[in-house]
Amino acid sequence: MSTPITPFTPSADLARPTVADAVVGHASTPLFIRKPNADDGWGVYELIKACPPLDVNSAYAYLLLATQFRDTCAVATNEEGEIVGFVSGYVKDNAPDTYFLWQVAVGEKARGTGLARRLVEAIMSRPELDNVHHLETTITPDNQASWGLFRRLAARWQAPLNSREYFSTEQLGGEHDPENLVRIGPFQTDSM
Repeated sequence: MSTPITPFTPSADLARPTVADAVVGHASTPLFIRKPNADDGWGVYELIKACPPLDVNSAYAYLLLATQFRDTCAVATNEEGEIVGFVSGYVKDNAPDTYFLWQVAVGEKARGTGLARRLVEAIMSRPELDNVHHLETTITPDNQASWGLFRRLAARWQAPLNSREYFSTEQLGGEHDPENLVRIGPFQTDSM
């Protein structure tokens, strides 16, 4: 007995309101938020490379995120199907009420649009995350863009934000700034 193979829809075809979870931005330059797929792995990899100070992982890692973790990740594309935003994360096995956000990236073409917040809220609004009431991430002390995003999310969701050192420079091999664990919650997803 053979398993039917379902073809992937190319990214450009997914950049349509009928397929996207959300359409954001201006009418003249809409952005489409949706779950990623295997065709997005390389585009996500290229986006992350263009967004320092983010740590760049292998293209294979982004393919795994786009396929194995697609329900807890999101991409944003423009009308041409170019990936201009990405959020990756997962629901923690040992704390199923907590979403751990691994990376958030917004390309230069989409900066200043509120896309990072919209990507996070698109994920948090999915039925698969109905039982999630906390968001965690790690942020280096000098990453002001990420600190600003998570402070705005906490204020918008009317939830407390707590932070503590999580990984020291020594634990990260001495060549990486320390990472602080940031936790927002509890919050209600129906308010997003």
